[in-house]
Amino acid sequence: MKRLLYILIALSFAVSASAQTRKLERRPYADQKRVHFGFSLGLNMQNLRLVPNGEPDENGEIWLADVPTFSPGFNVGLLCDLYLCPYLNLRFTPTFLFGNKTVTFRGEYSGEEKKTDVKSNYIQAPIELKYSAKRINNYRPYIMAGVAPTFDVSKKRGDLLRLKTYDTYIEIGLGCDIYYQYFKFIPELKFSFGLHDILNRKRDDLIDPAEYKYTAALDRVSSKMVILTFYFE
Repeated sequence: MKRLLYILIALSFAVSASAQTRKLERRPYADQKRVHFGFSLGLNMQNLRLVPNGEPDENGEIWLADVPTFSPGFNVGLLCDLYLCPYLNLRFTPTFLFGNKTVTFRGEYSGEEKKTDVKSNYIQAPIELKYSAKRINNYRPYIMAGVAPTFDVSKKRGDLLRLKTYDTYIEIGLGCDIYYQYFKFIPELKFSFGLHDILNRKRDDLIDPAEYKYTAALDRVSSKMVILTFYFE
């Protein structure tokens, strides 16, 4: 995530340097169109907030859980942008996100560890409000916020840890419109936070009932993501 922030900071310096000299604006009336369409490609890092309840299992062991490492996933999507006024746009950005999280359970007393991969293939339907600054030559930075109904379509029976299908995310982010002769290129960094407890406690699908102790050790599980998206409009 630090690398992504460094990239955006470097981009901001590049925009400031470019603004020192006046340049010919490419596609000067592109933003005044009522509706814009495009597509997106990007990367995401999925994470979980795992809250243990501190209750011992039948052997007296208390299990803690964490996601110690991150595995980047990828995402593809579409863009529909509605012009509201010179500085505001309403966006609809349906997106497929593919990723994986490795959850590590550790016994507080024994130090025993148990790892499980939690694969998530999300279908998101975000509705976002985009507030743009004044255009500087061929650059226009912006901030955005929105809400994203999300469905996880990657459920498998027998997984050590199973999450619910539906969640709702609150999103905040920033980006920059970069104008080229025939299209706009829009890099965007977005932070998403799930609102619901997504732990599935009904585990009659487990082959070994003793593995339910890992689900029983958790009080709440919520999701969060960092998403780097490149829009082409």
